[in-house]
Amino acid sequence: MTLEELGHWHWWILAAALIILEVFAPGAFFLWLGLAAGVVGGIVYFAPSIEWEFQVLLFSVLSVISIIVWRKFFRQTASDTDQPNLNRRGEQYVGRVFTLDEPMVDGMGKIRVDDSTWKIRGESCPVGTQVEVTGTSGTILEVICKE
Repeated sequence: MTLEELGHWHWWILAAALIILEVFAPGAFFLWLGLAAGVVGGIVYFAPSIEWEFQVLLFSVLSVISIIVWRKFFRQTASDTDQPNLNRRGEQYVGRVFTLDEPMVDGMGKIRVDDSTWKIRGESCPVGTQVEVTGTSGTILEVICKE
């Protein structure tokens, strides 16, 4: 097969292949390329005398347009939620007060929070001191000692 023999079936096969590829590599990129190939196949079906150069150009333009339209109008963005700290577990503890079971030495220690143990950083405090979580730094809770 040469490019001069490019017909509507070739574009529809390419469209199907791109859409199947989207199933295995999700990201909604190949889907829009497949849609562009399908549209070119439809145009070639109704106007089979279109030269292959124009078909490829049309596919290129439709691909770019479909991806731009997807990015501008259909791409999902993070929406506001009633639980903004749902997947940021450490930030859920900011403002809570805990009692030290172990002393903080050289500004580092551990506290028991619900059913887990967290590393903490702040000023050194003895056992039994209450500490308030003021922030997080990765998986370490920043605390201040309360008298």
